[in-house]
Amino acid sequence: MVVNFSLDGIAPAVQELLAHVGDARVLAFHGEMGAGKTTCIEAICRAWGVQDHTGSPTFSIINEYRDADGQPVYHMDLYRLKDEAEAMQAGVEDCLYSGYRCLVEWPEKAPGIFPPGTVHIWLKLTGDGTRRLEINP
Repeated sequence: MVVNFSLDGIAPAVQELLAHVGDARVLAFHGEMGAGKTTCIEAICRAWGVQDHTGSPTFSIINEYRDADGQPVYHMDLYRLKDEAEAMQAGVEDCLYSGYRCLVEWPEKAPGIFPPGTVHIWLKLTGDGTRRLEINP
């Protein structure tokens, strides 16, 4: 699946993404700095009914929100972590295997801790200022 979108048109792109991934619990977002990972995750949280502020957890590593049903949604940013051991120490693995929805930025920092069924999503800036979202089956 490939979707090209502008930041103004992120809501329909996110709806298409969510329809494609179905009930997947862990979504891992790859992309360079500024590609739109956090912005995409914020739009997903809005689509799930999260009312909390959804800023990037770059320094806290893990933010916990509540969806429209009151269920936890974990937003993780692994950018500052060195390896899988640090991710486990920070509680990332516990969240990933909790059964709740998890949205992860910079998953390449700890690739070996992700559960089966994790959906990997690549975001890229295009030359015309739009973003390209790609999921490989």
